[in-house]
Amino acid sequence: MAEIIKRNKALSVSPLKASQTLGAALAFLGFRRAIPMLHGSQGCTAFGKVFFVRHFREPIPLQTTAMDQITTVMGSEDAVVEGLKTICEKSQPALLGVPTTGLSETQGSDVQMALRRFRQQYPQFDHIPVVAVSTPDFSGCLESGYAKAMEALIETLVPTAEEAGTVPGRRRRQVNVLVGSSLTPGDLEELKEIIEAFGLRPLLLPDLSDSLDGHLGEDEFSPLTIGGTDVAELQTLGDAVATLVVGHSLFKAADRLKALTGVPDYRFNHLMGLQATDELVVALHDITRERVPDRLERQRAQLQDAMLDCHFMLGMSRFALAGDPDLLHAFSELLAGVGAETVAAVSPVSAPILKQVPCSSVKIGDLQDLERLAQAASAEVLICNSHGEESGKRLGLPLLRAGFPQYDRLGGYQKTWIGYRGTRQTLFDLANILLGLEMGEIHPYRSRYAQKPEYAKVEPDDATATFAVAGHH
Repeated sequence: MAEIIKRNKALSVSPLKASQTLGAALAFLGFRRAIPMLHGSQGCTAFGKVFFVRHFREPIPLQTTAMDQITTVMGSEDAVVEGLKTICEKSQPALLGVPTTGLSETQGSDVQMALRRFRQQYPQFDHIPVVAVSTPDFSGCLESGYAKAMEALIETLVPTAEEAGTVPGRRRRQVNVLVGSSLTPGDLEELKEIIEAFGLRPLLLPDLSDSLDGHLGEDEFSPLTIGGTDVAELQTLGDAVATLVVGHSLFKAADRLKALTGVPDYRFNHLMGLQATDELVVALHDITRERVPDRLERQRAQLQDAMLDCHFMLGMSRFALAGDPDLLHAFSELLAGVGAETVAAVSPVSAPILKQVPCSSVKIGDLQDLERLAQAASAEVLICNSHGEESGKRLGLPLLRAGFPQYDRLGGYQKTWIGYRGTRQTLFDLANILLGLEMGEIHPYRSRYAQKPEYAKVEPDDATATFAVAGHH
């Protein structure tokens, strides 16, 4: 069990985390025809939009209540009401999310009261669901904001079994899937393929693989999301045969969903590595009672072969990790499974899952803490988001980019880390990094007593000439 070392600085140097507000907005972006309206200043939304656009390389639908000096002092509830009215009139969204920012939370804005006023003043928009969530960016991180948004979505939009008349197992092929913020759109596509291989229909909450996977839509422009889970499908969650929960941060949301629907669930801290993927496959087998598809059996054998191929490089290698708790835990267990060692681990916030990280301690801190720990422990490779690029340069260590944001490389949002195939490629990527450092490579032995061979010179115009060691043919 890892020791959690609390933050001991009054400020962050080279901050590691992304804000809770962005995490909540990311969750809303996984639903079809949705739009988040951040309750704060224009700068709060513009700054967040820059991060999203640079990471996903896609237009991101975000709105703001545009708090200014007057509304900050006198009260900002009117800005929420008018913002909701304007968006509903112009765009007719299927879902409107209202995450708060540090500014509105510090000002003491009552978003729930503003929402009640909106419903009273504009009953013509009662058919448009609005989900408000408190996500101050002076606490938590992207992962915790994402989890809070999922809890609010379930609490607001998922009816009880009695209200909806649902019966667990009525839809024998539907599987609800709660997916955490650490999974990329590429991960979600892989997860859907694994579930569909058993003849099941996965209903992802949220489904970023359909809304932020980097595809060209038929329409030239849409002020709303152009893909994702249909909000109407939330009414059917109680009819599913089972629920899969990926990410320890979503266990609280899973508790609420199970209480509302009565659908049994299977929970996974992550899906990276051989053992974690095996647990998913066994769960799907238990749900369907179908034999494991041959394709997955072959992918598992390929992963085992990759583990053998990479163990010369990865065994006893030393890694420094930085990321949100779920991602940090996933990578540390993946590395431990192939004999590598996590010698430095830094998370922006504390979480119960960090105690299960297979290393001596986890520091709650920033990238300065990561640099100091990595240097003291003689780390060989960093695993972090793009903010770790400068840290890697100062330490002279290579960086594997993982997590959010990744703004200095293309395609990071689409990379697949999970499942047999994703794990296999991750091991190859890590092993190749170490090969570049000449780690694990067996060089040929050259005796100091051996004489250097002399090579015969040949004329360039001799068509039959060949290079040969002098005295040999």
